Amino acid sequence: MIGFEVSVLTAMPNYPTGKTFPGYKGLFRKENLEGITVYRSYIYPTQSSGLFKRLLNYFSFVCSSFWVGILLSKPDFLITESPPLFLGISGYVLSRIKGAKWIFNVADLWPTSVVELGVIKKNGFLYQVSQKMESFFYHKAIIVTGQSKTILQSITDRYPDIPTYHFSNGVNPEKYTSQAKTKDGKIRVMYAGLHGLAQGLDQIVAAAEILKNHTNLEFVLIGDGPEKQNLIKQTKSAGISNITFLDPIPKSEIPEALASADILIVPLKLQLTGAVPSKLYEAMAASKPVVLIAESEAAEIVCNADCGVVVKPGDIEKLASEIQHFAAHPEERIRLGKNGRNAVIEKYDRIKITKEFSEFLQDLSL
Repeated sequence: MIGFEVSVLTAMPNYPTGKTFPGYKGLFRKENLEGITVYRSYIYPTQSSGLFKRLLNYFSFVCSSFWVGILLSKPDFLITESPPLFLGISGYVLSRIKGAKWIFNVADLWPTSVVELGVIKKNGFLYQVSQKMESFFYHKAIIVTGQSKTILQSITDRYPDIPTYHFSNGVNPEKYTSQAKTKDGKIRVMYAGLHGLAQGLDQIVAAAEILKNHTNLEFVLIGDGPEKQNLIKQTKSAGISNITFLDPIPKSEIPEALASADILIVPLKLQLTGAVPSKLYEAMAASKPVVLIAESEAAEIVCNADCGVVVKPGDIEKLASEIQHFAAHPEERIRLGKNGRNAVIEKYDRIKITKEFSEFLQDLSL
């Protein structure tokens, strides 16, 4: 960020495979990535969606990040990313010990979103504990930032005294200038990202089954996650032959992969309060038409930018119909793709967003 020296304390890389990456064993590691000092501490890696292992995953990093954070120099600002909500424990305590201004950044609302996903029950013990933690962290932070307007509205409605800042997600459009490769004449429908519970990729599999007789269509799913093996089994058992599952690729290769697609799908299993998938900005920056399976604010972004179509989660027939329509109308795909990229340049350029946030922090430090 402009005017700031930034360092990051994060976990040993294990996403999305659920296994610690080669070369990152141990309790602590320091490295430099693109000029930013990155400190990594131990985390219990898992790909399981089971509650016990997920909690073990979260709290292992809560503990390790605290002990590593103790050893680091005093920052002026300490920003904690949520989810997981529990990371606020180490973030808050470290901010008090270091005497740093604490900012709590909400990328997804917890515990609201985990209730909506059916992971925990509303008004159950874990929900009640999480709700109290949420309130405590919001009130202890100097400001609460949120990646969507809906998230901030939810916070303001429940805690009107909490100061907030819209710190939108975005993307660097300069990294998404790759040109499409020459292909075999087929229309490639692609998803690249986590194969998890919240994404609902079984909707893509179901749409592919409906369109299996359209030999000009091919579906490509890139990535890994706890649901991938289930999706592969579902595809095989249904005899669907127009889907290819590919291994995860480095982040640096994502722009080129998206450039090789004709249609990009950005899915959610169901509409989570305030959720705006980060993949949406990548798809728009890649100048590709978007098929968004979501509602609310994400749908507003697509509609306002006129960069694709919106399908309600679970409406498989419409999903298949929209894919078929795009496949038959290349001129429309080009028009919508250009609209999406223009919207990213104007509103969702990460460089501009970060610059504005830097200026906000400088004012906050006065």
